[in-house]
Amino acid sequence: MENHSSSSSSSSSSPEEENDHHNLLNESVSQIPPSTFAVENLRSRLTRTFKLNLTKKQLIIIFLPLLFVFVYLSTDFTIKIPDFLYRPKTESNRAHKTGLSPVIRCRKLDQKITGRKTVQWKPKPDKYLLAICLSGQMSNHLICLEKHMFIAALLNRILVIPSHKFDYHYNQIIDIDRINTCLGSNVVVSFDKFKKKKKHNHHVRFICYFSKPELCYVDKEHLTKLKSLGISINGKLDSPWEEDIGKPSNKTVEEVESRFGSDDDVIAVGDVFYANVEKEMVMQPGGPVAHKCRSLIEPNRLILLTAQRFIQTFLGKNYIALHFRRHGFLKFCNAKNPSCFYPIPQAAACITRLIEKVDAPVIYLSTDAAESEIGLLQLLLNLNGKNVPLVKRPPRDSAEKWDALLYRHGLEGDSQVEAMLDKTISAMSSVFIGASGSTFTEDILRLRKDWRTASYCDEYLCANEPPNFVADHE
Repeated sequence: MENHSSSSSSSSSSPEEENDHHNLLNESVSQIPPSTFAVENLRSRLTRTFKLNLTKKQLIIIFLPLLFVFVYLSTDFTIKIPDFLYRPKTESNRAHKTGLSPVIRCRKLDQKITGRKTVQWKPKPDKYLLAICLSGQMSNHLICLEKHMFIAALLNRILVIPSHKFDYHYNQIIDIDRINTCLGSNVVVSFDKFKKKKKHNHHVRFICYFSKPELCYVDKEHLTKLKSLGISINGKLDSPWEEDIGKPSNKTVEEVESRFGSDDDVIAVGDVFYANVEKEMVMQPGGPVAHKCRSLIEPNRLILLTAQRFIQTFLGKNYIALHFRRHGFLKFCNAKNPSCFYPIPQAAACITRLIEKVDAPVIYLSTDAAESEIGLLQLLLNLNGKNVPLVKRPPRDSAEKWDALLYRHGLEGDSQVEAMLDKTISAMSSVFIGASGSTFTEDILRLRKDWRTASYCDEYLCANEPPNFVADHE
């Protein structure tokens, strides 16, 4: 019994006995020689290191894919192709947002010359139409003259160019003889030649295109001038229809032929600048009359050559032309909504954007602006830290030969000749910036259309935005 109880008590020892037992073991360990302790310690450290490395590998295996997913979702992997790989090499090598070269971006318009709708101009030998153009300045008169040609062709009449005593000196500005060459027959004649041919019979019947605000849009002063030139008015002024200059209606070829057909030798229809006859035909490249030239109304040869010499001297092949209309334009533009008169800084910003697109080194400036406005505009025209020069025609200098032709023929200093010279230089530019509402600009656009120099980048100044400040009305 005692033996059984003692064995039972030894197998289930008390906590105090277990502590004593561990203490004895610790004492034994502390008595182990140093060499034996070092081996065991190394083994323990290796075991712990192995377990630690295993834990890192597990972490890498678990979290590495997650890291890749996070990087993929948070990073833009769009590949940016350097500009030089698709942009042609240019002198300035400027960066363009579109990546297209100026040649492609501002290429010439396809004018679609084939398929033009035109009329033949085959005048009867003794039937004349006297051109009368009184509205506005020279640009208005040239547009009026082109419309007179259309009407003369419809009525089978020879067009009489007005005398310089009644109108501008057209012979100094446009090439009249060339018009006959383009048509292959005598379709226009100067007033002096007309007088010689008709001798004493200078009776003119007025069949007025416009009835309002006054018949034929001719005032008493100009009727007096006509009489002083030997022109007598046959009967009274009359109009075959109600037509107001303020609200011109669309007219067809058939309407003009039926209303203005006449057996009279000489007729006049008055100023037709505002006339609206077959607008789509008139706006075609080359105009509504069939001919073998680029354009019927062009600068005379002296002006054309002078423009070419100026371009060769100052501008070169690639330049922007700017018609910057200012004088008298503030009130005119502010009567419109939106206005077309821009503060100089805003105008400079619009021009600079186009310069960047065109990549042109210079701008030809045709303007009536004051020097203070031109100076500020020039100061603000900067691209990539460089100023883009505005080039105007300089005053006459005997050392320069580009304008020698005009000087030798006594045309130097003539305001209308200089205006046509401005137009010609502008019409030959790579890109043209015009003034909205200006007939000077519209005549340049006509030349560019006819000469096939119009560009996809041609525009009116700040065309897509209104002025950022407009003054109140009076």
